[in-house]
Amino acid sequence: MDWQALILSFQLGLATVAVLVPAGVWLGRMLAYRQFRGKGFVEALVMLPLLLPPTVLGFYLLVAFSPDSAFGALFESIAGRTLAFSFEGLLLASILINVPFVVQPIQRAFEAVPLAVREAAACCGMNRRAAFAGIELPLAWPGIMTGLVLALAHTLGEFGVVLMVGGAIPGETRTISIAIYDRVQAFDDRAAGVMAATLLVITLLALGITNTLARRIGRQRV
Repeated sequence: MDWQALILSFQLGLATVAVLVPAGVWLGRMLAYRQFRGKGFVEALVMLPLLLPPTVLGFYLLVAFSPDSAFGALFESIAGRTLAFSFEGLLLASILINVPFVVQPIQRAFEAVPLAVREAAACCGMNRRAAFAGIELPLAWPGIMTGLVLALAHTLGEFGVVLMVGGAIPGETRTISIAIYDRVQAFDDRAAGVMAATLLVITLLALGITNTLARRIGRQRV
């Protein structure tokens, strides 16, 4: 087992959800409650990482992270190193590719909150912030947890974008999925099998949790 790669993968996953879940709550709630021009386009952008091949996403991210781009040059001037093939670049890529895994279940969870409940809160004199913290957020919590678990599990198993943007630098960008690939390339089937089985167990646990939470959201709709 490559413990360094596994720990790095969990660090990447935890950092991803720490950034993405609060942003996902804001965006998911907005998409659930508001009607505005261009909403369908915004929802399409949210779903885009699910449909584009990882090589396409990885290519555009590499271009954006390059020192030849304004964004990449700005990062290099501040940090003194390139954004590509760094943990920071890997984290930014992970956040972007996990947007649909977080926003979609959170949006559906807020859509499941009955309108009558929100209207009752307003009638009781609760302001928007109090209604959000005391009523909406607890009711949408299963969807928020679903997004968190899905993003964490997907980050641990992501390969294509991670390889293109981060490479395989030990302790910096070499995640568990890259470590499995390297062990297969070295014909070390035993080590690859152990790491693959670990990811399989983690994924099954994640799916079990998300299915349980999805049933809770379904019961709220009834």
